[in-house]
Amino acid sequence: MLSRLNLAALTDEELQALVGQEQAVALLPEISAARLVERAVPGPGVSALLTAEPLPERPWGASPEESRALAALHADFLAAQATAHGTFYLPTVNEVRHLRSYTLEPDTAAALRWSETPESVGAGWPFVQLLTWLRDRASGLACVLTTSAPHPLSPSPGAEVDVHRHPGAGVADLLTLHRQYVLRHGRGQKLAPDGDWLRPWQALHALNLGAWERRGLLLA
Repeated sequence: MLSRLNLAALTDEELQALVGQEQAVALLPEISAARLVERAVPGPGVSALLTAEPLPERPWGASPEESRALAALHADFLAAQATAHGTFYLPTVNEVRHLRSYTLEPDTAAALRWSETPESVGAGWPFVQLLTWLRDRASGLACVLTTSAPHPLSPSPGAEVDVHRHPGAGVADLLTLHRQYVLRHGRGQKLAPDGDWLRPWQALHALNLGAWERRGLLLA
């Protein structure tokens, strides 16, 4: 099932993070008028299911600098004893749709994200995401997401996601910080033994969809 994002229901900060400052300024008159009369402004499509299309390996990156950064981050993941699961095209609400997947025992799913479109928002430099689901949700949180993304996540994740952003942080430092954040809440859930790397991300997506629907961000 495909919904569309309601741009008028986003905060100004979320809109800018999603489409970039220049496009956000261009959309602002339409968005402001729509908010006054509670009218929706349809945006990108949002699917209920994440579909990851495997990609054949090749030299990745929209520029030589980005290619070198991707290679260095991949090497850092392998040095951290991560298991690589390949490269995928993963449609999302923004243009950062290329993903190289990893898992780190015993409880962390990791993703190296970037865009092959140089003019897209967030393109030009890859970033890392680390995700761990918690065993105990007594704190009211379901999972911990730590990222080196240069921009805030948009739309913002649900309140049950403990988000920590460290723009530009390397894999080793980010992993150390992530494990500290997880320990604040107890222990993480062990990864599934079948090696289904997409499952933790799909669960995060489902959690966010519920939060976005409650906010009125999704249009049927």
